[in-house]
Amino acid sequence: MTEIPEHLLKRAQEAKAKAAAKKGGAAPEAAAGTEPAGDGAATAVAPEGGGVATQERATAGVATATRTAPPPVATGPGGQNQRLLTVVKSGSIQDVRAQPVDKVHTWPHLLVVEFVASLVVTAFLLVFSAYVNAPLLSLANFNLTPNPSKAPWYFLGLQELLTMFHPMVAGVTIPGIGIFALILAPFTDRNPSNKPEDRKFAISLMTVHLMFWAVLVIIGSFFRGPGFNFVFPWVDGLFFEL
Repeated sequence: MTEIPEHLLKRAQEAKAKAAAKKGGAAPEAAAGTEPAGDGAATAVAPEGGGVATQERATAGVATATRTAPPPVATGPGGQNQRLLTVVKSGSIQDVRAQPVDKVHTWPHLLVVEFVASLVVTAFLLVFSAYVNAPLLSLANFNLTPNPSKAPWYFLGLQELLTMFHPMVAGVTIPGIGIFALILAPFTDRNPSNKPEDRKFAISLMTVHLMFWAVLVIIGSFFRGPGFNFVFPWVDGLFFEL
């Protein structure tokens, strides 16, 4: 059941009070002739002698008018009157249901999931390291340099760039441009949608970045042989170790 706003109830009460005051406040007209007075009731004679009204009836009329008089209207500091709806918006009075939102608090919704995920990854690494040894090579011999000498796989993309460009370009300019482009990506694509079909620019930029680096790592890992020369692994063999 819908509740009636307080300002509507107040307005209805004031209207009823005004109507009752108009109905009961009118003085009865004097009747023609004489009217016998009741037991012990005082009589009052009109100046012209045309009608008589009892004092008891007059007292009752005054009491009714006093009882049904409307309450005094409250005014502001400057004496001005304002309607309730002009001060308080109707939405804050009638809208009592909370509006749904698409946001959640970082704690506990996000941090609990991240904490559980970190525990799972830590447990997996602990169990995995207990049964699988790290692929470490023998001690380095400075009198015997391995050929080819390759960096770890995650640095092979940079090593591959060094075979194509000047060290300043391969080690500073190209990686710096890629990182700077990724930093500007959120400011360039301001689309708030989470749907992949609406974020074509951001997805394309990240795909180009990943594919560019993945191709360099694959070439350096499987297509470089002695002297870091280009070879075909299905012909000359595989020169790659973790």
